[in-house]
Formats: sequence, structure tokens, C-alpha cells
Amino acid sequence: MFEEYKNILVAVDGSKESEQAFKKAVQVAKRNNSKLFIAHIIDIRAFESISSFDESMADEAEKAAKETLASYLTYTKEHQLTDVEYLIEYGSPKTVIARELQQSKNIDLILLGATGLNVMERILIGSVSSYVARHAHCDVLIVCTDLNNK
Repeated sequence: MFEEYKNILVAVDGSKESEQAFKKAVQVAKRNNSKLFIAHIIDIRAFESISSFDESMADEAEKAAKETLASYLTYTKEHQLTDVEYLIEYGSPKTVIARELQQSKNIDLILLGATGLNVMERILIGSVSSYVARHAHCDVLIVCTDLNNK
């Protein structure tokens, strides 16, 4: 028997990979008649290295996240998916996705793009998708983009 998912989380960061994961999440949510949570995590660690950090940087990051999420909400409406909630969270994307949101929203499937980082960032930090796949207590689907379309 096939697994039925009730609460699906897709994490988006504005990358082409996360956009593909989002589109796949819409398809899966429609097939399962699920609630879809679209989350953008603002990585506060990116601001820690900037000595002149002020609130306006965080505000700009949140404004950009809201614009991206608004376009995704339009897409869900165009595809007749109505049970959708978007979330903007602050923190380490790895732990916010794999632990905090998964538990607080009772998520039973997480979708992520294969990577939003460059090679050096993956070596130093490790990819979010790799961490989530190892630590989440639910199913995880890592969506790879079509290499022929890059």
C-alpha cells in the first residue's frame, strides 16, 4: 500500500533546485490531498560574519523571502491547491527544517532541492539536504534538477 502524506513541507531558498522541489511538492500534495507548508529559512549565521550587521539586512532578507513566497502561493492557486501555508523562520536551515518545523507542524514528508550551495560551501558546512535526510523523523525527498536543462 502506498504511503499517504497529510502534511508536506518544502523548503525554498530562491534557487533553481528549490523551485523544482516546490513544483514537485505541489504535485505530491495534490495527489495526497495534503496540506503544503512552504518554508523559507533565513540563515542568521550569514549575518554573523558581517561586522556592521543591522536590522535592515534582516528586513531585506525577509522582504525578498516574502516576494518569493508570494509567487509560489500564486502558483499553488493556479494549480488548484488550496490548503497551503507559508512560513518564514530564522535560524540554521538544517535544524529548523529537520527538527523544529517537522515536529511543530507534524510533517510526514519533506521535499528539498539537491543543493543551494556551491561546492566550497558544501565542503565547509555540509548540505542542508544531506543533514535533513539523516536527521528528520519522516520521509525526505531530495529533488534533483535535470542536468540537461542547466
